[in-house]
Amino acid sequence: MTTFVDRVELHVAAGNGGHGCASVHREKFKPLGGPDGGNGGRGGDVILVVDQSVTTLLEYHHSPHRKATNGKPGEGDNRAGKDGQDLVLYVPDGTVILDKQGNVLADLVGHGTTYVAAQGGRGGLGNAALSSARRKAPGFALLGEPGDLDDIVLELKTVADVALVGYPSAGKSSLISVLSAAKPKIADYPFTTLVPNLGVVTAGSTVYTIADVPGLIPGASQGRGLGLEFLRHVERCSVLVHVLDTATLESDRDPVSDLDIIEEELKQYGGLDDRPRIVVLNKIDIPDGQDLAEMIRPDLEERGYRVFEVSAVARTGLKELSFALADIVAQARAAKPVEEATRIVIRPKAVDDAGFTVTYDEQEDVYRVRGEKPERWVRQTDFNNDEAVGYLADRLNRLGVEEALMKAGARAGDGVAIGSEENAVVFDWEPTLMAGAEMLGRRGEDHRFDAPRPAAQRRRDRQAEHDDPEREYDEFNPF
Repeated sequence: MTTFVDRVELHVAAGNGGHGCASVHREKFKPLGGPDGGNGGRGGDVILVVDQSVTTLLEYHHSPHRKATNGKPGEGDNRAGKDGQDLVLYVPDGTVILDKQGNVLADLVGHGTTYVAAQGGRGGLGNAALSSARRKAPGFALLGEPGDLDDIVLELKTVADVALVGYPSAGKSSLISVLSAAKPKIADYPFTTLVPNLGVVTAGSTVYTIADVPGLIPGASQGRGLGLEFLRHVERCSVLVHVLDTATLESDRDPVSDLDIIEEELKQYGGLDDRPRIVVLNKIDIPDGQDLAEMIRPDLEERGYRVFEVSAVARTGLKELSFALADIVAQARAAKPVEEATRIVIRPKAVDDAGFTVTYDEQEDVYRVRGEKPERWVRQTDFNNDEAVGYLADRLNRLGVEEALMKAGARAGDGVAIGSEENAVVFDWEPTLMAGAEMLGRRGEDHRFDAPRPAAQRRRDRQAEHDDPEREYDEFNPF
């Protein structure tokens, strides 16, 4: 049964925003109480939080679909809907978040680090919030926005100071068991270790973590064995420790060739060339192992490696190795730049930025409008309500969408799509703007004043009758 998972695909869905309410206040002796529909609540977010007590992604392997709660709709009497509850998912320290294409979205290191994986939808406005001097009693409300839907990949990269690498059965698990309090599975067959083991070592005043990586074999960087699956766990380490088996029973292997093969795999994997190396010649408690270690040690030291002869069974040479690793880790920590508090950078949009684009899609034969505002307004519109559709048209007109369509060459009756190809609202465009050129005349003249206006004409007729002297004579002279 799987007890350790370091890579999962997670399907996250934020909560939908609640719909706004269209309501009119009703009270005795107050027939025109006015609109009192409340706003809808915000949908809950899906948030990833680093927790030191979590060590595996096993929970998300068994249940990869996670959804936050929706916001409640608004109600009459100006009662706003309740916000949806955020869904907090706890992940191990060192979790990397990627999208489906493999792009890194976030690298979560440090207890309490958070990342919003899916943002909840906005709640729709009620008709009380939509009322204005021109629209005193709106008969509609805005719909709540749907929450974000996304598929993300979680990869765990162990946060360790020291990484033990080497062939299967080289003694890495035995070494970590005597250096720390970790109790990994130990046996005399290859690939005993199926998951990375992590232990804490104290050497003097330095406390550091050490991890053993499941056995590497030739071709591990291309996916052979278990190497590619766990090589990511050595990316964050400060020092690499090559554990070489000096008492191997395989005739075609020797410690030097093992070292060369592992180094080649690390080179193929990439990103580890700057890490210091230490060579540990293990199993010197066996006579043949001691002889072989003394034979190859000068060659390894000529290559620039620091070499330590140890025995995990007899527990010899462990103190020198532990303090040497502590010294390297302390130097790496001292050279590491001081982490500063996260700075919040606010980049406001330009004031004159309309926030949308209009392009002609020849394949679909429509003018496509893309932008955050128009797409959000379309999602919030109830197209079964004519007044709501008219409100959307007014908003698009004020934003400048109709003017942009005219500049792009759109004519009355052309198809206009607002949104992406997968989820767009398509309609036949009926422009409401007037160009104004047909109203132009000579300077100082405006033919609109000459157009017949019934009310003004009736006033002029009554004034003419009142000013007629003959009519006055007829009224006072009945003969």
